[in-house]
Amino acid sequence: MNFTEALLRAERQNNSLLCVGLDPEPARFPGAWQNNPARIFDFCAAIVDATKDQVLAFKPQIAYFAAHRAEDQLERLITHIRSVAPQVLVILDAKRGDIGTTAQQYARESFERYQADAVTLSPFMGLDSIEPYFAYADKGLFVLCRTSNAGGAALQAQRLANGDRLYEHIARLVGGEWNRGGQLGLVVGATYPSEIERVRALAPALPLLIPGIGAQGGDAQAAVRAGAKGRSPVILSSSRDVLYASSGADFQAAARRAAEATREVLNAARPPA
Repeated sequence: MNFTEALLRAERQNNSLLCVGLDPEPARFPGAWQNNPARIFDFCAAIVDATKDQVLAFKPQIAYFAAHRAEDQLERLITHIRSVAPQVLVILDAKRGDIGTTAQQYARESFERYQADAVTLSPFMGLDSIEPYFAYADKGLFVLCRTSNAGGAALQAQRLANGDRLYEHIARLVGGEWNRGGQLGLVVGATYPSEIERVRALAPALPLLIPGIGAQGGDAQAAVRAGAKGRSPVILSSSRDVLYASSGADFQAAARRAAEATREVLNAARPPA
């Protein structure tokens, strides 16, 4: 089973387009766990346990773990996800973008140390920065294309000599000559639904990872309508709205309610089969 097939299986099994981003901030943890980085695993595992049947993926952001020297907790967390939700995929949000043997080590970190199903990558250094990851043939590689931050336009929306904007050029490359093993997908922010639609037109067969719904202000329904064409998977990611739905003892139940409500909104926006 390749990565796209695994995504579609996860989508069907939980009837969900939702990915919960795991961005643990100890300052926002509930009760006695507040400001205690040693509780990162406990907090994230509680979120996983509460939402595992509402999502098709979890997306741990590596910086939130590394900043607290909690990489060992990230390893434990991914092992926990495998145990309690084997149908749910793990996307390591790392945004790596180096080349050569350094990229080989980043790929090893992502897929051997952390056992992720997919990783996010930057295309700024070209195909050289993607190629080392192809050695892991069953893994997904999500390439930054049109990101959800406003400042991304300074580069991504610039016109090239052929008339394409840079993000359009990336979509063409990733959807075409770069996608040698069928492992590639694109990251397109929910804050720009018209650009999601343009990327989908240029790369109709690629999975799209769409962050930015919820606290970042992206229109979830517009993003689904723009991205969910045909059977190419779309993954809508929400982090803070789920993780910090409550700061009290009910944080787990509140996270589940938030995930369930978001899943329903996303499903309601799907085009007819």
